[in-house]
Amino acid sequence: MGWPVSHSKSPRMQTAAAEAAGLDYIYVALPVHPQAVGEAVRGLPALGFCGVNVTVPHKQAVVRFLDEVDPAAAALGAVNTIVITSKEGHEGFRPYLKGYNTDARGFLKDLSGHGVEVDGRHCLVLGGGGSGRAVVYALATSGAVVHLLTRRPEQGDEVANQLAEHIPADSLHLHGLNDAPALARHYRSAIVVNTTPLGMTPNTEESVWQDEWPFPEEGFVYDLVYNPAVTRLMRQAQAAGLEAANGLGMLVHQGAEAFYLWTGVRPDLDIMRKAL
Repeated sequence: MGWPVSHSKSPRMQTAAAEAAGLDYIYVALPVHPQAVGEAVRGLPALGFCGVNVTVPHKQAVVRFLDEVDPAAAALGAVNTIVITSKEGHEGFRPYLKGYNTDARGFLKDLSGHGVEVDGRHCLVLGGGGSGRAVVYALATSGAVVHLLTRRPEQGDEVANQLAEHIPADSLHLHGLNDAPALARHYRSAIVVNTTPLGMTPNTEESVWQDEWPFPEEGFVYDLVYNPAVTRLMRQAQAAGLEAANGLGMLVHQGAEAFYLWTGVRPDLDIMRKAL
C-alpha cells in the first residue's frame, strides 16, 4: 500500500519467493489515496489478505487503524508490515491486525551478512528521516554508540526525543553534518551509514560525503541507496581502501522478515535477490 506504488519492486520479489516456496500467494501493488487509508486498512480482512507492506506516505497513518504494534513500530511511530489474523470470541469472527516495522531488523541482518558487527562500535548515521530513525534504533538497541549527523539541528532533536524511551541512555549523540571529518578521524573503525537519498538515480553524481573529508581508516560504509548499484559514496569509500555496500540487501532482508510474518515460512533470499 502506497501512493504512488507502481514503481515498487516488492511485487516481483515477494511473488517469486512465494512461488519458490510452493505457496499459493500473490503479492500486488495497491495504490491507496492518503484520504482513503482507513477504509483500505479496514477492508483488507474482508478481501482475504493475510497481510500487506506499507510504504510512503502511509507508514505513520496506518498505525491508528491497527489492534497492536510491535516494539520497533511503536518506537519509530511507523509500520511497514501488517499481519492479518482473526480471533474468535463471544462476538464471533473478528479480524485482528498487528503492525510491525521490519526495516531495523532487515538492516542489521544485512550488516551481519557483510561480516560487520555493531556491538561496541561507533556509527556515523547521516540523515534523520524515516530511514535514518530506523537505522539509529537498530544500531542503538544492538550495543552501538550512534552519532547522528543532520543538516538541521531540529531534525536530530526530533529523532532523539522520539527514541529517548526506546534506546539505551547515552547511546545517541547529535552532531551537524559538517562534524563528519572530525568524527571520522577520531573513531577510526566507525561504521558510516548514509540514509539520505543523495546519489540515487538520476542524480548519481551526488554524495552526502564531501571529497575532501577523510573516512574512518578501518571503517565500513553502508549506503541505503541501491539504484545505482554502486553509488558515488561507495566509490569514494572504495577509493579510500574501505569496504562498502548498498541497501539492496536491506530491502531483501526486510522483505524476507515480512514474508515470514505472513506465512511462517523462511523464504529463499537468493530467489528474492534474483527477482530484484
